[in-house]
Amino acid sequence: MPNEISFLYPLSPQLLDRLRVRATTERGDIVSFVVQYEALIADQWHPIVRYDTSHGFSHKDTLHFDGWEDKQPLPFPSYNIALTFAIQDLKASWRWYRAGYEREMQHDQG
Repeated sequence: MPNEISFLYPLSPQLLDRLRVRATTERGDIVSFVVQYEALIADQWHPIVRYDTSHGFSHKDTLHFDGWEDKQPLPFPSYNIALTFAIQDLKASWRWYRAGYEREMQHDQG
């Protein structure tokens, strides 16, 4: 029987950055997941990077300010490993992802 896991994980002390995590497990194995980095910019939450298993494979979507998405397949043999990688990457690199997104916003508005 599937088990759902869902939580928000704060990344910054000011609570302006967070991970949104949702996963489904069956018998201890991850069968689907979404891990999304979101940033509060100008009083609005923006999804910036999302790892998920939609389309039947694990991949990373980089979400750009203009609406464009870059999709990159993940080379892991299981969703368990892909989920762990996604969480670790976003915890380690969220500042870099945010800075790039904010540069895109300035370029688009300037």
